[in-house]
Amino acid sequence: MTIPKTQKAVVFYKHGGPLEYTDIPVPSPKANEILVNVKFSGVCHSDLHAWKGDWPSKTVLPLVGGHEGAGIVVAKGSNVTNFEIGDYAGIKWLNKSCLCCEFCRKGAEIDCPKAVISGYAQNGTFQQYALADAIQAAPLPKDINLAEVAPILCAGLTVYKALKTAELLSGEWVVISGAGGGLGSMAVQYARAMGLRVLAIDGGEEKGDLVKSLGAEIYIDFTKTEDLVQEVKEATNGGAHGVINVSVSPTAISQSCQYTRNGGKIIFVGLPPDAVCNTSVFDIVCKSLQIKGSSVGNREDTAQAVNFYTRGLVKSPIKVVGLSEIPEIFRLMEEGKILGRYVVDTSC
Repeated sequence: MTIPKTQKAVVFYKHGGPLEYTDIPVPSPKANEILVNVKFSGVCHSDLHAWKGDWPSKTVLPLVGGHEGAGIVVAKGSNVTNFEIGDYAGIKWLNKSCLCCEFCRKGAEIDCPKAVISGYAQNGTFQQYALADAIQAAPLPKDINLAEVAPILCAGLTVYKALKTAELLSGEWVVISGAGGGLGSMAVQYARAMGLRVLAIDGGEEKGDLVKSLGAEIYIDFTKTEDLVQEVKEATNGGAHGVINVSVSPTAISQSCQYTRNGGKIIFVGLPPDAVCNTSVFDIVCKSLQIKGSSVGNREDTAQAVNFYTRGLVKSPIKVVGLSEIPEIFRLMEEGKILGRYVVDTSC
């Protein structure tokens, strides 16, 4: 394949600064890397935080964001044996890890002290050609829809891992807080595919229609209810067995501990900056609550999450726009107006 010297990308040089749609050099893969011609990339709320720089860990600068890339391998390093030119590959949030530390050996690769994050610690997928470590890159079937599978590589993987972490039983109630967004809309589907009953929380009729079409049994509009906690308890006959909290609202985070039944499990996924969970230690102990954090899954989790998609059990409710429209997507994110997932076509 002919690889150009330059490519289109969206770059920022300071946090909160201009998002420049510009030309940059095409990188060359190191010995253990592959170069992927990124066809599509999902846009995640984490990308907004990377641009704003409002998380405790700062990004490299300048930076090309993005970490949900799906495309075609066009070059590979001398040590790469698991990918061939022309293969389909996905670039994830976790770009590489050491594979040797105690965390990597246990499959907790995201906790590796030497982990490198796409679109954060190195240039990501908001460009036409991006690098990925060959071990962490996700192999994808040749007949797959690259636009639809892109969000599976983060949104799908993240919520699937969270649901696994909750260890719920088929038929139990799981509440998805922030259900109408990119992660939440995937969580509803994975939960249903795993045999769970889903109560979805978000704001607005449009999001309600979306989550119900994806399999949510009950939808509660937090903008209209007078007592969210009580309404959840009544709808689930005693409270949620588990909560997947992808909302970025500090209030929603704290409320999730209040509407969970005894012995329930609360999984925090959303990462609003400076937010805390205000809940009673007395309640945590007396209700035997389990509160856990979950970020993204490992390589096996990735393969499983993609498998749900290839079997038709989940789908990506996406809207495809051009790469140059990322500033507008970020604006909609800040205003809470994202329905489902935006995916950018890197060719425009």
